[in-house]
Amino acid sequence: MDSSPPQRPLILVAASPHAKGAEFDDRSTSLSMRYTDAVLAAGGLPWIFPPTPDPGAIREALRRCDGLLLTGGDDIAAAWHRPDVGADIASRCVGVDGQRDVFEAELLGLWAGRPVPLLAICRGMQVLNVALGGTLYIDLPTECPGDVVHNQAERKDEPVHPVVVERGSWLSRATGRRSLLVNSTHHQAVRDIAPGLRPVAVAPDGVVEAMEWADATGRPWMVATQFHPERLAPRGAEFRRLFRDFIRAAGTAPA
Repeated sequence: MDSSPPQRPLILVAASPHAKGAEFDDRSTSLSMRYTDAVLAAGGLPWIFPPTPDPGAIREALRRCDGLLLTGGDDIAAAWHRPDVGADIASRCVGVDGQRDVFEAELLGLWAGRPVPLLAICRGMQVLNVALGGTLYIDLPTECPGDVVHNQAERKDEPVHPVVVERGSWLSRATGRRSLLVNSTHHQAVRDIAPGLRPVAVAPDGVVEAMEWADATGRPWMVATQFHPERLAPRGAEFRRLFRDFIRAAGTAPA
């Protein structure tokens, strides 16, 4: 009888490119270890995957993995989702990396053909929405001013505002909550929700803070959050439970 421990679900973690790295000053891969720490703590095995233009490599990676984690980062090119927006608004995009946009568009396009469980965080939620046909507010303070300060990067590890969570959603079932206190480090947000998605958490000013499938029948587990649960997980059991549900879904997904 085989007494070896069960194999951990393999989680493909899409990393962020940087113009300069720590070893050499050439193009490099960057990723906060908060993501991989949260995956490991929840029982998964993280596989950090760099942006690549090779669709064959992306296809093979998706075939091998059990789950997909889309991570945060800089802004998405306005031309991808709002090509007619004025130059004054488009210029408010920060740190756009066209190669990452192309990589994640390809990744999500191929993921649609083999949809493993997905957790999409911050930019990850935004790129998911854009890839499926939605749009973003390019700069919330300019395009959708409200009472909530969303870009509080200096408090990235702290809850700074509440969100209301839809009853019966995967997010609600995972966290055990109908409301959450979350961090907020973004100046872009979902504007027009992509076909096939629905909001399942909103901030007091109406900004979408989480999305799931509009109809989950026959679809794998998928939660997208505008906030960063990996940064809240060390002291928030509800956010650790979100990662545990994600890893559990990845471990039971069809091969």
